[in-house]
Amino acid sequence: MKQKINYIKSNSRFLKQLLMVFFDSFLVILMLELAFIIRLGELFFPEVPLLFYMLSVPIIAIPIFATLGLYRTIIRYIGFKELWTIIQSASLYVILFTAIIFLLAAPFDDTTSGFFPRSVLLIYWLLMIVSLLVSRMLARWSIVKLYSKKNILNVVIYGAGVAGRELSIALSQSNQYKPVALVDDASELQKHRINGLEVFSPDNLSVLIHRRKIKEILIALPSISISRRREIINNLEQYQVQVRSVPSISELARGNVEISHLTDLTDSDLLGRELVNSEKNIKNINVKDKIVLVTGAGGSIGSELCRQILKLKPKRLVLFEISEVALYTIHKDLMKIEENINILPVLGSVTSKKRIYETLKRYSVNTIYHAAAYKHVPMIEFNYFEGINNNIFGTLNCAQAAIDNGVETFVLISTDKAVRPANVMGASKRVAELILQAFAKQSHSTCFTMVRFGNVLNSSGSVIPLFKKQIKEGGPITVTHADIVRYFMSIPEAVELVIQAGAMAKGGEVFVLDMGKPIRILIWQKK
Repeated sequence: MKQKINYIKSNSRFLKQLLMVFFDSFLVILMLELAFIIRLGELFFPEVPLLFYMLSVPIIAIPIFATLGLYRTIIRYIGFKELWTIIQSASLYVILFTAIIFLLAAPFDDTTSGFFPRSVLLIYWLLMIVSLLVSRMLARWSIVKLYSKKNILNVVIYGAGVAGRELSIALSQSNQYKPVALVDDASELQKHRINGLEVFSPDNLSVLIHRRKIKEILIALPSISISRRREIINNLEQYQVQVRSVPSISELARGNVEISHLTDLTDSDLLGRELVNSEKNIKNINVKDKIVLVTGAGGSIGSELCRQILKLKPKRLVLFEISEVALYTIHKDLMKIEENINILPVLGSVTSKKRIYETLKRYSVNTIYHAAAYKHVPMIEFNYFEGINNNIFGTLNCAQAAIDNGVETFVLISTDKAVRPANVMGASKRVAELILQAFAKQSHSTCFTMVRFGNVLNSSGSVIPLFKKQIKEGGPITVTHADIVRYFMSIPEAVELVIQAGAMAKGGEVFVLDMGKPIRILIWQKK
């Protein structure tokens, strides 16, 4: 059987359509004969005139089926719209066939001695709809059954709303996922069926996962708040299943993705709070129509700073970076975003006082965002001299050059580790803060300010990429101490607030970003 289907599948689309035409031609004749048998209650052998009419019915049926698109449908992906097309095609064909019979053989007779009993036509209409529907569905089932992956995953869809319903329809065509149930908190939906799937309470998840051998749970709740999403994820942590999610409602609205696009949970899903919003009007103060320089422009924080600065329409953006590859990459990316703004890639180290001085003088910089720093705690512990040289003396060089060249605003990207520092990295950043606070008390035109925040999700200095790698490798997760807590925020919100804090500065302030509640990282090992 599989060899025959393979042979048909390997043929061209035209030959497949031709095969469907031959099958339907046979079907319309067979169903007409069956309609007579049902009507008469016995085998029916038509005489020559009637036999001629019965054998010629494909001449009427096939053009109608083709016109309404019955042969443009790919059987493997047949859905409800195609089923409605079948009903329309069968109905139109039987109506036209009835009209022709009426013209050729009126008046009808209800007896078996008559030329064509009326009731045969009604039976024939019903048989045509059923036979066309069943034949297509059986063909689809056979193909899907034979070619579906043997390792297809049983999944539960969390959310029985619009997104959940659309996702269940989309996955019904998939050969990777098999939705077996819906889960929703709404009691009025529970114990009902949607698209053939029963809706269960979240309390039944444990039983569902065990009995149906569930491998993944798909969260189809794109419009819920981050805090509610975090609550659901917390409840799912107890189960040994993978959790994926449909995109956010904003991504769906922009048309970037569809409901059927599933993604792994993002780091922002785990924040457990809404993102902190910045004041857009305030952010313009130090950037719009200004010449802005970003040190460490190729880093995770620096590159996002550059992207958001471009949106605020600076007069010129200077990228200052020690890494050639990182500088090339960010410059290329920024040129794609904004071609009308002058973006200048400058190779250099903040430890070179001459290089930073020449750059500020040459381009008449108005605002500096100092993001260049060594941030990995263990690495700085081992290479403390370079960490001190870069973080302390590099900041000192930039600050002195800023004063000498009349820079209006200098914003230092600091860290929460500068609070009661217990390592070289934190201590070096604290000294950098003290240097700027000392300069802020002197008489000059430069406004110095500092912004502190903790772990930024997926930044180069964050622990999250390390934890992800350790989890992927089966664990364990290495943490300094089981009871240690960390504060997290996303890169875009951290950068937005950095720009806003710089605009609010009067001189010498240390701004601390609101990072929500602390999160404790548990020691974990794959069982």
